[in-house]
Amino acid sequence: MKLARFRHQDKVQIGVIANEQVYPTSQDPALPTDMLVLLPALEDLSHNLQVLAEKGQGIPLADVQLLAPVAQPEKFLGVGLNYADHIEETGLDTPEFPTIFNKQISCVIGPDDAIHRPRVSEKLDYEGELAMVIGKACRHVPYDQAHKVIAGYTIVNDVSVRDWQIKAPTWTLGKSFDTHGPMGPWIVTADAIDPHNLELKTWVNDELRQHSNTEHLIFDCYKLVETLSTVCTLKPGDVIATGTCSGVGVKMKPRGYMKPGDTVTIEIEGIGQLSNPVVEEPEDTVRF
Repeated sequence: MKLARFRHQDKVQIGVIANEQVYPTSQDPALPTDMLVLLPALEDLSHNLQVLAEKGQGIPLADVQLLAPVAQPEKFLGVGLNYADHIEETGLDTPEFPTIFNKQISCVIGPDDAIHRPRVSEKLDYEGELAMVIGKACRHVPYDQAHKVIAGYTIVNDVSVRDWQIKAPTWTLGKSFDTHGPMGPWIVTADAIDPHNLELKTWVNDELRQHSNTEHLIFDCYKLVETLSTVCTLKPGDVIATGTCSGVGVKMKPRGYMKPGDTVTIEIEGIGQLSNPVVEEPEDTVRF
């Protein structure tokens, strides 16, 4: 099942995607109209959602604007160096423990929204990634139970400003510029997908830059949930991007950084495509 946030006729709603239509949950009084309320109730409301997708009144996808499926996750976490091929291209050692960093939630944008090349750097890079969306508040989740707290999966572009990324060992600054967290196009519920056998591709314009499979994750989704929930309570709507494979722009010769006029598209098997244009940071972003 695919769950989306969308704007239609100036109203933001959530709904189920089926047959190139979106069915707003507002059509069923038993269904929440807020994604963060829906996610923890998915198991109990699955029948209602199925009936909605079969018998509800749909809106053509072409008539709506898809938004980031989670508008403001309490936590937006990333994982570095989590594919063997990416580690090889960086020349770094394989980590024995997950490398975790924060992306500030102000970076979140949706499908087709513009990625800004910041005025302070031209070293703007893409990272196509599978992301988990947490469905239940949880702590100390063992590996074999981790699948139960994941509501579903989406696509994230972990946009990175490489020179700012290395300014501090936490990486957070270089990962958190405004517009540098594209997410979407929707959430595919966990019952519909095997997160550890999905083909992943990233294009810049028509050039295929990344091509791998999530079976090559060093720390898989369930290990990441186990590790993170040992430290902190994970909440419904928290987003965990699981890392990128080889083919990033910084390792190309010459460098393959994104530039204004480019479009970056990420495709993950079983989920869909997330596409965003790149523009110069607009002058109106200055506020004080």
